[in-house]
Amino acid sequence: MARLDRTDTAPLWSQLQDDLRDRIRRGEFTAAFPGELALVDEYAVSRNTVRQALAQLRADGVVTAERGRPPRVADPRGRPEITQPVGTATTLFDAVESTGRTQTSVVRALERTVDGVVATRLGLEESTPLLHLERLRYADDEPLAWDRAWLPFDAAAGLLGVDLTHTALYDELARHTGLRVDSGRERIRVALADPVRARLLGITAGDPVFRIERVGHQDGVPVEWRQTVVRGDRFSLTASFGGPRGDWELTTDTAGRAPVPA
Repeated sequence: MARLDRTDTAPLWSQLQDDLRDRIRRGEFTAAFPGELALVDEYAVSRNTVRQALAQLRADGVVTAERGRPPRVADPRGRPEITQPVGTATTLFDAVESTGRTQTSVVRALERTVDGVVATRLGLEESTPLLHLERLRYADDEPLAWDRAWLPFDAAAGLLGVDLTHTALYDELARHTGLRVDSGRERIRVALADPVRARLLGITAGDPVFRIERVGHQDGVPVEWRQTVVRGDRFSLTASFGGPRGDWELTTDTAGRAPVPA
């Protein structure tokens, strides 16, 4: 059991914080950082003392902690956050990889389907076959976004069988189908993660997320309908001003609910 000096004038939380800093510098917590209860047992202190020590370590950027997840040592490489400019064709794949992380995807569905609502949004007859792609997208080994896209099946069928685990969808569409999304419209809003999306993304239900809906066009013709839910704690959007106004809008889900995608 680790001991703190109770005769020292320094508060126990300060001593605990200093000892944890020393242990972090020695590389003791590369695999995992102990949780609050483990530190309570190890140092024979109250949970409040542990929380005070961790609060300062978090404030200093040494340790990160998220609701419902154990604390962990912050990335020593100090990599920048993942940002994506609004109103451009920049992909999430590019945004992640530009930070030095690896963006991979687990393909949960790649199939022919019929969805009258989506077909209507693409300006098609309700019975028109569509290609449906569902992915869980990662930055390194951490879930970042849940993503679904629909495209006209006849135009996008060449995507079937393509390896989409480490690539941008638009690159593969251009390569295998000739479809090129060259314009579109996005609707972005802040919402709260529902239990299903929270479980997939490794967060707690009610945590903030970005919900993005996109209609992508080729030569002015709709060819893609997409819904994406991105973790709010790992991602930010940027926009420029002073030039031509971009075609985008930012809204907030004032009802406090994360809409469940179709």
